Amino acid sequence: MDTEAHHTERDPSSDTDSSGTEEGSRSARVSGDSVSGDAGPEDPGRGPSWRRTALVGGLCVTFLLFLSHFVIQPFLIPSGSMEPTLQVGDRILVNKLAYRFGSRPARGDVVVFDGTGSFVREQPEENPVTGLAHDAAAALGLAEPDETDFVKRVVGVGGDRVVCCDKDGRLTVNGVPVPEQYVMLGDRPSSVPFDIVVPQDRLWVMGDHRSQSSDSRDHLGDPGGGMVPVDKVVGRADWIAWPFGRWTTVPGTDAFDAVPSPPAGAHGAGAHG
Repeated sequence: MDTEAHHTERDPSSDTDSSGTEEGSRSARVSGDSVSGDAGPEDPGRGPSWRRTALVGGLCVTFLLFLSHFVIQPFLIPSGSMEPTLQVGDRILVNKLAYRFGSRPARGDVVVFDGTGSFVREQPEENPVTGLAHDAAAALGLAEPDETDFVKRVVGVGGDRVVCCDKDGRLTVNGVPVPEQYVMLGDRPSSVPFDIVVPQDRLWVMGDHRSQSSDSRDHLGDPGGGMVPVDKVVGRADWIAWPFGRWTTVPGTDAFDAVPSPPAGAHGAGAHG
Protein backbone atom coordinates (compact mmCIF):
# COMPACT_ATOMS: atom_id res chain seq x y z
CA MET A 1 0.00 0.00 0.00
CA ASP A 2 2.76 2.43 0.89
CA THR A 3 4.48 1.58 -2.33
CA GLU A 4 1.36 2.17 -4.37
CA ALA A 5 0.63 5.45 -2.66
CA HIS A 6 4.20 6.61 -3.14
CA HIS A 7 4.01 5.66 -6.77
CA THR A 8 0.80 7.68 -7.21
CA GLU A 9 2.26 10.82 -5.67
CA ARG A 10 5.16 10.63 -8.07
CA ASP A 11 2.98 10.13 -11.16
CA PRO A 12 5.18 11.49 -14.00
CA SER A 13 2.22 12.33 -16.20
CA SER A 14 0.88 14.93 -13.78
CA ASP A 15 4.33 16.51 -13.36
CA THR A 16 4.81 16.72 -17.11
CA ASP A 17 1.40 18.25 -17.74
CA SER A 18 1.68 20.93 -15.12
CA SER A 19 5.25 21.73 -16.00
CA GLY A 20 4.58 21.74 -19.71
CA THR A 21 1.52 23.93 -19.34
CA GLU A 22 3.36 26.42 -17.21
CA GLU A 23 6.41 26.51 -19.42
CA GLY A 24 4.27 26.62 -22.53
CA SER A 25 2.29 29.59 -21.25
CA ARG A 26 5.45 31.37 -20.26
CA SER A 27 7.00 30.71 -23.69
CA ALA A 28 3.88 31.86 -25.49
CA ARG A 29 3.86 35.12 -23.56
CA VAL A 30 7.49 35.80 -24.34
CA SER A 31 7.09 34.99 -28.02
CA GLY A 32 3.93 37.05 -28.28
CA ASP A 33 5.61 40.05 -26.74
CA SER A 34 8.53 39.73 -29.12
CA VAL A 35 6.38 39.40 -32.22
CA SER A 36 4.06 42.23 -31.30
CA GLY A 37 7.05 44.58 -31.07
CA ASP A 38 5.85 46.07 -27.81
CA ALA A 39 9.38 46.53 -26.61
CA GLY A 40 9.98 49.11 -23.94
CA PRO A 41 11.91 52.31 -24.56
CA GLU A 42 15.05 50.74 -23.17
CA ASP A 43 15.02 47.82 -25.64
CA PRO A 44 18.47 47.84 -27.26
CA GLY A 45 17.24 45.83 -30.24
CA ARG A 46 15.05 48.51 -31.77
CA GLY A 47 15.74 49.58 -35.39
CA PRO A 48 17.44 52.85 -36.44
CA SER A 49 15.51 55.98 -35.54
CA TRP A 50 14.37 58.62 -38.02
CA ARG A 51 17.17 60.82 -36.72
CA ARG A 52 19.75 58.30 -37.84
CA THR A 53 18.08 58.02 -41.23
CA ALA A 54 18.00 61.80 -41.61
CA LEU A 55 21.66 62.02 -40.61
CA VAL A 56 22.71 59.42 -43.19
CA GLY A 57 20.64 61.17 -45.86
CA GLY A 58 22.15 64.53 -44.96
CA LEU A 59 25.68 63.13 -45.14
CA CYS A 60 24.97 61.62 -48.57
CA VAL A 61 23.65 64.92 -49.92
CA THR A 62 26.62 66.79 -48.42
CA PHE A 63 29.04 64.37 -50.07
CA LEU A 64 27.30 64.74 -53.45
CA LEU A 65 27.39 68.53 -53.18
CA PHE A 66 31.09 68.41 -52.29
CA LEU A 67 31.75 66.11 -55.26
CA SER A 68 29.71 68.38 -57.53
CA HIS A 69 31.51 71.52 -56.39
CA PHE A 70 35.07 70.24 -56.75
CA VAL A 71 35.19 67.17 -59.01
CA ILE A 72 32.23 66.27 -61.24
CA GLN A 73 29.07 68.30 -61.68
CA PRO A 74 25.89 67.08 -63.37
CA PHE A 75 24.55 69.62 -65.85
CA LEU A 76 21.09 69.56 -67.42
CA ILE A 77 20.95 70.55 -71.10
CA PRO A 78 18.03 73.01 -71.37
CA SER A 79 18.09 73.82 -75.10
CA GLY A 80 18.96 72.45 -78.53
CA SER A 81 21.91 74.77 -79.15
CA MET A 82 24.39 71.85 -79.01
CA GLU A 83 22.44 69.37 -81.15
CA PRO A 84 23.17 66.80 -82.43
CA THR A 85 26.02 66.30 -79.93
CA LEU A 86 23.85 67.05 -76.90
CA GLN A 87 20.06 66.72 -76.82
CA VAL A 88 17.50 68.64 -74.78
CA GLY A 89 17.10 66.88 -71.43
CA ASP A 90 20.53 65.22 -71.50
CA ARG A 91 22.36 65.23 -68.20
CA ILE A 92 26.07 65.56 -68.78
CA LEU A 93 28.88 65.16 -66.28
CA VAL A 94 31.28 68.09 -66.26
CA ASN A 95 34.87 67.24 -65.37
CA LYS A 96 35.98 70.09 -63.10
CA LEU A 97 39.51 68.72 -62.81
CA ALA A 98 40.16 68.82 -66.57
CA TYR A 99 41.82 72.25 -66.43
CA ARG A 100 42.92 72.38 -62.80
CA PHE A 101 46.51 71.15 -63.16
CA GLY A 102 47.99 73.24 -65.94
CA SER A 103 45.84 72.06 -68.85
CA ARG A 104 43.82 74.62 -70.79
CA PRO A 105 40.72 74.38 -72.96
CA ALA A 106 41.58 73.21 -76.46
CA ARG A 107 39.88 73.69 -79.81
CA GLY A 108 37.05 71.20 -80.12
CA ASP A 109 36.41 70.82 -76.38
CA VAL A 110 32.80 71.05 -75.22
CA VAL A 111 32.90 73.23 -72.12
CA VAL A 112 30.55 74.65 -69.51
CA PHE A 113 31.32 78.22 -68.48
CA ASP A 114 29.99 81.14 -66.47
CA GLY A 115 28.94 83.76 -69.00
CA THR A 116 28.85 86.66 -66.53
CA GLY A 117 30.75 89.54 -68.13
CA SER A 118 30.78 87.98 -71.60
CA PHE A 119 27.38 86.50 -72.48
CA VAL A 120 25.54 88.09 -69.54
CA ARG A 121 26.46 91.59 -68.45
CA GLU A 122 25.36 91.37 -64.82
CA GLN A 123 24.43 88.65 -62.37
CA PRO A 124 20.60 88.70 -62.17
CA GLU A 125 19.12 89.35 -58.74
CA GLU A 126 17.32 86.47 -57.06
CA ASN A 127 15.74 85.54 -53.76
CA PRO A 128 18.53 84.19 -51.49
CA VAL A 129 16.46 81.26 -50.21
CA THR A 130 15.09 80.13 -53.56
CA GLY A 131 18.48 80.82 -55.13
CA LEU A 132 20.23 78.53 -52.67
CA ALA A 133 17.66 75.78 -53.20
CA HIS A 134 17.97 76.11 -56.98
CA ASP A 135 21.77 76.06 -56.86
CA ALA A 136 21.69 72.86 -54.81
CA ALA A 137 19.24 71.20 -57.21
CA ALA A 138 21.24 72.37 -60.24
CA ALA A 139 24.45 71.06 -58.67
CA LEU A 140 22.84 67.62 -58.49
CA GLY A 141 21.54 67.85 -62.05
CA LEU A 142 17.90 68.03 -60.88
CA ALA A 143 17.14 71.53 -62.17
CA GLU A 144 18.06 73.70 -65.12
CA PRO A 145 21.42 75.48 -64.74
CA ASP A 146 21.71 79.11 -63.75
CA GLU A 147 20.92 81.66 -66.44
CA THR A 148 24.60 82.57 -66.48
CA ASP A 149 25.83 79.02 -67.23
CA PHE A 150 26.32 77.94 -70.85
CA VAL A 151 27.62 74.90 -72.73
CA LYS A 152 29.39 75.47 -76.07
CA ARG A 153 32.26 74.14 -78.18
CA VAL A 154 35.64 75.88 -78.19
CA VAL A 155 36.45 77.00 -81.75
CA GLY A 156 39.28 79.46 -81.12
CA VAL A 157 41.85 79.91 -78.34
CA GLY A 158 44.15 82.81 -77.48
CA GLY A 159 45.93 84.17 -80.58
CA ASP A 160 43.75 82.30 -83.11
CA ARG A 161 42.26 84.12 -86.07
CA VAL A 162 38.77 82.73 -86.67
CA VAL A 163 37.02 83.67 -89.92
CA CYS A 164 33.70 82.80 -91.45
CA CYS A 165 33.33 82.18 -94.09
CA ASP A 166 35.84 81.46 -96.89
CA LYS A 167 34.85 81.30 -100.57
CA ASP A 168 33.60 77.75 -100.07
CA GLY A 169 31.44 78.70 -97.10
CA ARG A 170 33.73 77.09 -94.52
CA LEU A 171 34.94 78.34 -91.15
CA THR A 172 38.70 78.79 -90.98
CA VAL A 173 41.10 78.99 -88.05
CA ASN A 174 44.55 80.46 -88.70
CA GLY A 175 43.88 80.20 -92.43
CA VAL A 176 42.99 76.48 -92.40
CA PRO A 177 39.44 75.31 -93.24
CA VAL A 178 37.83 73.31 -90.43
CA PRO A 179 35.73 70.26 -91.42
CA GLU A 180 33.02 70.65 -88.78
CA GLN A 181 31.33 67.24 -88.89
CA TYR A 182 29.70 67.93 -85.52
CA VAL A 183 27.56 70.81 -86.86
CA MET A 184 23.83 70.11 -87.17
CA LEU A 185 22.99 68.63 -90.57
CA GLY A 186 21.70 71.37 -92.87
CA ASP A 187 23.20 74.25 -90.87
CA ARG A 188 25.79 76.59 -92.34
CA PRO A 189 28.93 77.27 -90.30
CA SER A 190 27.50 80.74 -89.67
CA SER A 191 24.90 83.03 -91.19
CA VAL A 192 26.77 85.95 -89.60
CA PRO A 193 30.13 86.77 -91.22
CA PHE A 194 32.98 87.56 -88.84
CA ASP A 195 36.75 87.89 -88.76
CA ILE A 196 38.20 87.99 -85.26
CA VAL A 197 41.46 87.40 -83.44
CA VAL A 198 41.00 85.84 -80.01
CA PRO A 199 42.80 87.68 -77.20
CA GLN A 200 45.10 85.72 -74.91
CA ASP A 201 43.36 83.90 -72.05
CA ARG A 202 40.07 84.08 -73.93
CA LEU A 203 37.98 81.63 -75.95
CA TRP A 204 35.75 81.91 -79.01
CA VAL A 205 32.88 79.46 -78.53
CA MET A 206 30.00 78.32 -80.73
CA GLY A 207 27.10 75.90 -80.50
CA ASP A 208 26.89 72.88 -82.80
CA HIS A 209 23.33 73.78 -83.85
CA ARG A 210 24.47 77.03 -85.41
CA SER A 211 21.04 78.28 -86.46
CA GLN A 212 19.69 77.79 -82.90
CA SER A 213 22.72 78.85 -80.87
CA SER A 214 23.29 82.20 -79.21
CA ASP A 215 27.07 82.20 -78.84
CA SER A 216 30.16 84.36 -79.34
CA ARG A 217 28.79 85.64 -82.67
CA ASP A 218 25.83 87.27 -80.91
CA HIS A 219 28.04 89.24 -78.51
CA LEU A 220 30.56 90.74 -80.92
CA GLY A 221 29.36 94.24 -80.02
CA ASP A 222 29.31 93.64 -76.26
CA PRO A 223 32.18 94.38 -73.86
CA GLY A 224 34.69 91.60 -74.41
CA GLY A 225 33.48 90.98 -77.96
CA GLY A 226 31.85 87.65 -77.10
CA MET A 227 35.13 86.15 -75.90
CA VAL A 228 34.92 83.97 -72.78
CA PRO A 229 37.70 84.33 -70.17
CA VAL A 230 39.47 81.02 -69.58
CA ASP A 231 39.09 81.42 -65.82
CA LYS A 232 35.30 81.44 -66.25
CA VAL A 233 35.32 77.87 -67.57
CA VAL A 234 33.65 75.52 -65.08
CA GLY A 235 34.92 72.33 -66.71
CA ARG A 236 34.83 70.04 -69.72
CA ALA A 237 31.76 68.02 -70.65
CA ASP A 238 33.11 64.47 -70.75
CA TRP A 239 30.12 62.13 -70.30
CA ILE A 240 26.40 61.88 -71.05
CA ALA A 241 24.94 60.20 -67.96
CA TRP A 242 21.21 60.38 -68.67
CA PRO A 243 19.04 59.10 -70.26
CA PHE A 244 20.48 55.59 -70.03
CA GLY A 245 19.97 55.06 -73.75
CA ARG A 246 22.51 57.81 -74.42
CA TRP A 247 24.95 56.84 -71.70
CA THR A 248 28.32 57.46 -73.37
CA THR A 249 31.28 59.81 -73.50
CA VAL A 250 30.86 63.15 -75.24
CA PRO A 251 32.41 62.43 -78.65
CA GLY A 252 35.67 64.18 -79.43
CA THR A 253 36.65 65.63 -82.79
CA ASP A 254 39.71 65.73 -85.03
CA ALA A 255 38.38 68.72 -86.97
CA PHE A 256 41.14 71.00 -85.66
CA ASP A 257 44.07 68.63 -86.06
CA ALA A 258 45.41 70.46 -89.11
CA VAL A 259 45.09 73.92 -87.57
CA PRO A 260 48.53 75.43 -86.87
CA SER A 261 49.42 77.32 -83.74
CA PRO A 262 48.81 81.07 -83.93
CA PRO A 263 51.74 83.22 -85.06
CA ALA A 264 54.25 84.03 -82.35
CA GLY A 265 53.43 87.29 -80.61
CA ALA A 266 49.76 87.22 -81.61
CA HIS A 267 47.86 88.77 -78.73
CA GLY A 268 44.48 89.24 -80.30
CA ALA A 269 42.84 92.44 -81.38
CA GLY A 270 39.16 91.61 -81.37
CA ALA A 271 37.04 91.81 -84.51
CA HIS A 272 38.52 92.81 -87.87
CA GLY A 273 35.24 93.17 -89.66
